[in-house]
Amino acid sequence: MIVGTTEAARILKISTARLRVLLSAGRVEGAYKTGKMWLIPLFKGKPMIKRGTRGPAPRWRNRRKPARTIIHVNSQRIRQNQKHQEQLPVISVKKGQTNTYGHIVEIPGGCRVVYRPDKPLPCGARVWIETLYDVKVIG
Repeated sequence: MIVGTTEAARILKISTARLRVLLSAGRVEGAYKTGKMWLIPLFKGKPMIKRGTRGPAPRWRNRRKPARTIIHVNSQRIRQNQKHQEQLPVISVKKGQTNTYGHIVEIPGGCRVVYRPDKPLPCGARVWIETLYDVKVIG
């Protein structure tokens, strides 16, 4: 879920001015600006704030960071489909210890495409998509 600055400030129990300072410092995880409006994603019902370098511990500190979701295309399954004329799903969605396959994946928020030929994933993928949002796997 994505909220604006007023709603996020209410959830964190801080002023909107303080939240705008945190946003401009880049301390709100996953927040991005569209025009003049900040869009802030919620993780387990709260915005995720990175820890500052000074001052007391924040009241809004989250206990654990959510598992990132990794999406990649399984080339072995593509070859298997071509060889055996099958229609097995080839898009792999990994979150934590779970792995789900599908034909279509919808990503509701921000994401990034990663290419690391020198450091592939344990499954061998060298190109993948990372996101902190929950994705919808279809098929």
